[in-house]
Amino acid sequence: MVAFELDGELVGTIRAVPMGKGLTLVEKLRAQAGVESGDTHARGWEMGRLAINPDYRGGPESLRGFLYLSLSYLHRISAVDNLHATCTPVLSRLYRRFGFAVVARDVPLLGTSKTYTLIHGYFNHVIGELARGEEAPRMGAALTTSRFDTIANQGAFT
Repeated sequence: MVAFELDGELVGTIRAVPMGKGLTLVEKLRAQAGVESGDTHARGWEMGRLAINPDYRGGPESLRGFLYLSLSYLHRISAVDNLHATCTPVLSRLYRRFGFAVVARDVPLLGTSKTYTLIHGYFNHVIGELARGEEAPRMGAALTTSRFDTIANQGAFT
C-alpha cells in the first residue's frame, strides 16, 4: 500500500499486489475471459483501490501525479516490468492517455452485475507517459509517498 502525505496529512492511497500468485482480480477475470497472460505476469503488479481525499482531487493531472509517485516508489523497492488494473470503460480512456492498453472489455464478475475493462501497461512506457506531465500533483513537492508495505517487501514472493 502506498500512502500519499502532504504536510503530515494523509491525502490518498493506492494498492499494489504482485501478479502470478492468484491473488488479484485481474488474474481471476483474465482466466474467466480466456485472456492469456503471456509474459505480462513477469514482474507484474496489479494497481488498484486508488483513493484520493476530495480536497486534493484535481482531474487527470492530479491522477497523473499520484500514479507517477506511486509507480516510481514501487520501482525503487521492487522489480516492475508490467502493470495491470481493472476499471470502468470511462476510466480506461483516461488510463490509455497514461500508456496503458485495453486487454479486454465488458468482462463480467461472475455472481454480480459488475463488468470491468482490463488494462495492461509496460512499466517503462507508462512511467514515460506519466513523466511527460507534471511529476507531482499541483500541490507541489511537499507531497510524498510513505508507509509502503507489501508482502513482496516482506520476502513472501522472492
